[in-house]
Amino acid sequence: GADTDAFRWFLGGWMAHVGDVMAFYAPTINSYKRYQPGSWAPVGIAWSEDNRTAGFRVVGSGASRRIECRLPGADCNPYLVYAAVLASGLDGIANKTEPPAEFVGDVYQARDLPRVPATLREAATAFAKSDFAREAFGAEVHEHYSHFFDVEATQYDNAVTDWERWRYFERI
Repeated sequence: GADTDAFRWFLGGWMAHVGDVMAFYAPTINSYKRYQPGSWAPVGIAWSEDNRTAGFRVVGSGASRRIECRLPGADCNPYLVYAAVLASGLDGIANKTEPPAEFVGDVYQARDLPRVPATLREAATAFAKSDFAREAFGAEVHEHYSHFFDVEATQYDNAVTDWERWRYFERI
């Protein structure tokens, strides 16, 4: 049968707020290295039936029908991820947010889909600017994590890596 309104709206809200909470799904610099085409990690924000290239994979039938979100990595804090999922999905239900049409095909080849943030800096900036995240988690938590992600990204921006030394030290 057809998905319930609540199922669709939950998915719609979840998808709508990926940019707001991506820093919780991928909280480290290295998190973003996995979001590459062909890596089995999602790069486009789309949902699809049993499609492992989509960020949101809808599987099962009847009572076992469910949404698998493939965005969070092994380095996430599961409690923050669950809080982000619930806040996003419940916001979708409250606002009757319809998900986009199902994507059929290889998400890696799609050029017209919204993309997941490419770096922690991009995700941190979106989180810090997000009214949704501030409301969902409270001002104190929002400020704490905005600062944390900014400091982490700044530390990386200011670091000289072994690769940079190897690549440029004797060549320039």
